[in-house]
Amino acid sequence: MTLLNMENPVFVVYVIAAAIMVLKIMLQGWMTVFRMLKSNSGLVSPEDLQKGLINKDPRPEQLEVNDYVDRSRRMHRNDLENIPGFLTAGLLFVVVDPALWLAQVLMYGFVAVRGSHFIAYATRQSHEIRATFYTIGSLIVIYMAAHVLWQALQ
Repeated sequence: MTLLNMENPVFVVYVIAAAIMVLKIMLQGWMTVFRMLKSNSGLVSPEDLQKGLINKDPRPEQLEVNDYVDRSRRMHRNDLENIPGFLTAGLLFVVVDPALWLAQVLMYGFVAVRGSHFIAYATRQSHEIRATFYTIGSLIVIYMAAHVLWQALQ
């Protein structure tokens, strides 16, 4: 457990990258809520059509897919499919005590490609561009997990 403290620079790299990624997940949810409120649409459940303080004039068309809202929802789903793997593999990576430069390249690299993926998705870039950022991030997580497994089997 001596590796899991703020005196270990590799752990500090992980803490910074992980905190940024947790904020990304949580703020993406708030972005979706903002877009729902701004457009007064993009609701997903029938019970969302109940009259309330925010939805004073519920209408059935509020349940129709609104790309402005749904795009944010898809970005959030993508984060939820990718970031937890990084959080897990990254912590395990810290435990095997890698070189600081390697941890920095991989962990900050993951943060950078997730940020790039967000920008590409938000600005409606092609699937190929988004897939490139996804692939780089995925390969980073796979490498960290494989590195950990290799070290554990030594």
